Amino acid sequence: MNEGEAPRPPEGDWLGTPFLRFERSGSLVTLSVDRPEKRNALTPAMYFGIRYAVDRLNGDATLAGLLITGTGDVFIPGGDMSGANPDGWADLPGLLGMDNTPFDAIRRSPKPIVCAVNGIAQGGGMMIAMLSDVTVASERATFRAPELFRGIADTHYGQILPRQVGPARARDLLLTGRELNAAQAEDWGLVSRVVPHDQLLDEAVSALRAICRTGPEARAAVKKSMDAFYGTYDRAAMDASLMGPEMTEGYLAFKDRRPPAWIPDDLREDDGRI
Repeated sequence: MNEGEAPRPPEGDWLGTPFLRFERSGSLVTLSVDRPEKRNALTPAMYFGIRYAVDRLNGDATLAGLLITGTGDVFIPGGDMSGANPDGWADLPGLLGMDNTPFDAIRRSPKPIVCAVNGIAQGGGMMIAMLSDVTVASERATFRAPELFRGIADTHYGQILPRQVGPARARDLLLTGRELNAAQAEDWGLVSRVVPHDQLLDEAVSALRAICRTGPEARAAVKKSMDAFYGTYDRAAMDASLMGPEMTEGYLAFKDRRPPAWIPDDLREDDGRI
């Protein structure tokens, strides 16, 4: 889509937004998140476009696997909370349910998906990294889940993260909003490989090629068992939170660059997670 052109829905390898690129190389495809002016923050169309790319992968017999990566020093920082709407979709908060986001599609994809985390991975970006079949991180990558600082009861994170890193570490990550560097993320089990930055794509492609050589039906059966390990999350509670007053206040506070009203006065100056 060129500047000034009306938004149009996904079709073929066009993902419905100029901020995602679906690039084929033989039987493999690379999905690049490319919105540098907003540090790769996802618009509603970008969320859905990633989901569409997974469906495109699985619906095309000529494709074997998908690589997801970002541009510059950012992988995916989560959703764009600034209120920007360049793709012509409705505002983000009303579109964060799992029918619009790519997480379930990535988690249950019959064909393999590998992430090459080139930099900052937060919120939805960290979730995508966890749910991919293999995630390779640059030594420069960082990871964080800031949802509670936005007033969002992300019960999906509450379900997935303890099974990924264990309950104690999951509580630490979610309740304090702490940031992990790449080495810590590998040690905790958020990602499986960390490599020098200039080796990131080669390592990720190598992993994807290896997975694509496994038996498709056998692989799907194993992936189904691993998916069952994650279990189900409380979607009703998350949907209620996304429409609730805390989410609204968290969204407005972030947009206005101020502390949310729920933070006590004597704690505001110590809060570095606005």
